[in-house]
Amino acid sequence: MLTGCATLPDGSRWGEAVTAAPGWSRIRSAAAAAVTDPWVWAPLVGAAGLQIDGFDRRISSWARRETPVFGSQAQAARWSDGLRSTAAVADFATILLTPSGDFDAQWWRSKLQGYAVDLAAGSTAIESTVLLKKTTHRTRPSGIDDQSLPSSHAVTAAVYDRLAARNFDDIPMSVGTRRALDYGLNAVTFGTAWARVEAGAHYPADTLVSIAIGNFSANFFKRAFMGETANARQHLAVVPTSGGYLLHWELAL
Repeated sequence: MLTGCATLPDGSRWGEAVTAAPGWSRIRSAAAAAVTDPWVWAPLVGAAGLQIDGFDRRISSWARRETPVFGSQAQAARWSDGLRSTAAVADFATILLTPSGDFDAQWWRSKLQGYAVDLAAGSTAIESTVLLKKTTHRTRPSGIDDQSLPSSHAVTAAVYDRLAARNFDDIPMSVGTRRALDYGLNAVTFGTAWARVEAGAHYPADTLVSIAIGNFSANFFKRAFMGETANARQHLAVVPTSGGYLLHWELAL
């Protein structure tokens, strides 16, 4: 808890560098970095792959019938609500724990500026979901309405979990602790997504698209308005080979 009154390694406060006018160059750079993040493109590739041979609908039918994780569709719906809320709480907690210096007026200003970035990222992702639902008109597996794509629950969990993970990067802790927390946040995201599938509210592809939207928004806003650089623990490259090209992704844990 005392990390909230410390400073970043360069002596600055978390949140004090937030700007409302990052400039077009920084916005373009942030958008490009967010698009190439594996947490954005990999779920989209997975969603596209599920369209082959009807896997999307077949997995949905099996999940609704068997409910292997949550036991019933009603339980799955309740769990999705709880996990979504957990993601939002996790992000808020990490904001308090980030190093923002002495507990004074500047501490409050820095926290509020950082919180504003996270709130803008979350709000943008959620509002984008509302707009896309009205555009795609995909019927839910349950047949209740045509608001299946994307999933608001999965988008909310994904954006706040990714924001929390980015905040964790600024909090000093052991490698093992950081890894455990990252795994926990990922579990909340995918748990929310799968709960929506078992509840009959969405197809698996719907939730994967949602995870991509949430991660894009979180990464874009962090880079554009807080000036955070791309995660140094990841590297994506296209490498030419004798038979074509190789997609190369490195992840340092």
